[in-house]
Amino acid sequence: MLVSLSIRDIVLIDRLDLTFQNGLCALTGETGAGKSILLDALGLAVGNRSTSGLVRAGAKQASVTAVFDVGDEHPATRILAEHDIEPEPGSLVLRRIIAADGRSRAYVNDQAVSIGLLRRLGDGLIEIQGQFEQRGLLDAATHRALLDAFSDQPALVAKVASLWNALGDALKARNLAEQDLAQARSDESYLRHSVEELAVLDPRSGEEQVLAERRKLLLNREQLLEAVNAAANDLTGGNGQSGAEDALIGARRRLERVSGAAGDRLDPALAALDRAMAETEDALGQLQSLASDVDVEGGSLAEIEERYFALRDMARKHGTEVEQLTDLRVSLEARLATIDSGGEVLERLEQDCVAARCAFVKQAEALSKARRKAAKALDQEISGELPPLKLDKASFQTRIEALEEREWGPSGLERISFEVATNPGAAPGSLARIASGGELARFLLALKVVLAGTSPVEALVFDEVDSGVGGATAHAVGERLARLARERQILVVTHSPQVAARADYHLQVRKTTLNSGAKKQTTATQVLDLNDGERREELARMLSGAEVTDEARAAADRLMGV
Repeated sequence: MLVSLSIRDIVLIDRLDLTFQNGLCALTGETGAGKSILLDALGLAVGNRSTSGLVRAGAKQASVTAVFDVGDEHPATRILAEHDIEPEPGSLVLRRIIAADGRSRAYVNDQAVSIGLLRRLGDGLIEIQGQFEQRGLLDAATHRALLDAFSDQPALVAKVASLWNALGDALKARNLAEQDLAQARSDESYLRHSVEELAVLDPRSGEEQVLAERRKLLLNREQLLEAVNAAANDLTGGNGQSGAEDALIGARRRLERVSGAAGDRLDPALAALDRAMAETEDALGQLQSLASDVDVEGGSLAEIEERYFALRDMARKHGTEVEQLTDLRVSLEARLATIDSGGEVLERLEQDCVAARCAFVKQAEALSKARRKAAKALDQEISGELPPLKLDKASFQTRIEALEEREWGPSGLERISFEVATNPGAAPGSLARIASGGELARFLLALKVVLAGTSPVEALVFDEVDSGVGGATAHAVGERLARLARERQILVVTHSPQVAARADYHLQVRKTTLNSGAKKQTTATQVLDLNDGERREELARMLSGAEVTDEARAAADRLMGV
C-alpha cells in the first residue's frame, strides 16, 4: 500500500507531506484547487512522463517521494533482487527529481535507477485509473493475464508455457541438425578426401616432438659422437695419457697410506673422493650409452624428415597444429558419419518435434477452453455491474481471437482483449477508444470490482469515476469503491458527496493565497486531513455549492449516517 507522499516545488505545491491508510480515501476540493497536481506528482513517483512545466516557478528542481509498504513475497522484492538494489525492511521508496529544464532522475531506496525500472516497479504497486491510458487495465497486453487469473488456472498456464519452451528446444535441435547435415553434404567430397589423407598419414599424438628430437640428433650426429668420445677419453685416459678416473684412484691411495697418522681428519676428503669416483663412473656410463644410441639410431635422416615435414604440411593445409591432427581426423570422420546416418537422426528429431507440438497443442487447447468458459463468466459478472453505474446501455465482452500458428507463444493460441460498446448496435472496441472519461472510469471500476482478487497491485487511484452522474448512480459508485476498499487501498478524486461519504478518511485539497513580502502574494495548494466536523462541512459544500445551508448540513449528516 501507499504509505506516504512527499512533494516539493511541483506547480502550486511548495512543500507537502501526506500519509495514507488502508481503506477508501476521498480527495475533494473545488475545481482548480490542485487535485490533478497530486495525481501528477504521484504519477511522477511511479515513472510517468515528466515535463519542465511541473516545476514550480522560480524553483531549480521539483521532487516527489512515494513510500510503499511491501512484504518479502511482493513481486517488487524480486525486481529489486534482479537489479542488486538493497531492500529496506518492509518498505520501498520511489523518488523522482525533475530539473527546471525538464530532465529527470529516478531513485529506488536512494539508489539511482532508470525511469524504465521505476515504471516497472510502479506498475506493480499502484494503478492510477482515468489518467494514463496505456497502463493498467487500459493496456490490452495485460488482459490475457487478467483473464487467466480470473479463471484460476495457474498450473495449466505454467504447463502451456513449459511445453512451448520444450517445443522450441525440439525445433532448435532439429534445425541445427538440418544445418549440420546440409553443410556436411556440401563438403562431402572434401571430407572424404581429407579423411582418406589422414588415414594414410595416420598421425599419432606426440609424434611431432619425437621426430623433431630424432631429426636434431641425426643432424648433429658427428659432432655429438666426437664430443662424447673426447669426454670419455678425458675421464678414462687414452693415447698414453692418464684420465680423471686414474687421478682420483691415485689420490685416494696416497691419502689412505697416511690416514692412520691423521686420525679421522682425512675421512671427509676420502668420502668426497669416493663420491667423485662414483659420479665419474656414472658419467662415463651415460656417455657410452649416448654414443651407442647415436650410433645405432634407427631410420635415416631422409626418412625422418620426410615423415616430419609430411605431418607439418598436413597441419598447415588444415590450418591447425600437428598435435591436433588426430582430433581433426576424429571430427571429420564424425561429420562423415552425420552424412551417412543423417536421415535417421533427422527423422528422430522430427518425431520429437511432432510429439512436442502435440503435447503443447493439447494443453494449449485445454487452456483455450478454460479461457472461453472464464470469459463467459467474466462478461456476465461485469455486465451485472454496469446498470447501477449508469452504463445500462453499454455492453462488455472479452474478445478471444485465434492466432495463426506462426503467432503462437508461451501464452497459448489466442489473443485476449476487453472490449466495450456504449450504445446498443454500436461496434465494440477497446476501452480507451470507445469510452469517454467518465464512462471509462466507471467501466474500469466495474472491472476492478469483478477482478479484485486477481491483481497483486494493492493501491488503486480513481479519477473522474463519478463524472456526470449523481443520485443513485453516485451512490452505486461509492458502494463499489467501498467494496473494493475491503481488499485494496483506494484513493478516489471525487466531486460527488455520495462517493466522499463512503470514505474511511477524507482529504480536502484547497488553493490558498500567501503573502510573500513586498506586497507580493502567491497561490499555493494545501491538503487538509478532515475530522468529522470538517468533513460534514465539506460534504455540505459539495451538496449546496458556495453557500452552505442547514439543509445541506442535514443532508451531509444523512450521508454520513449520523
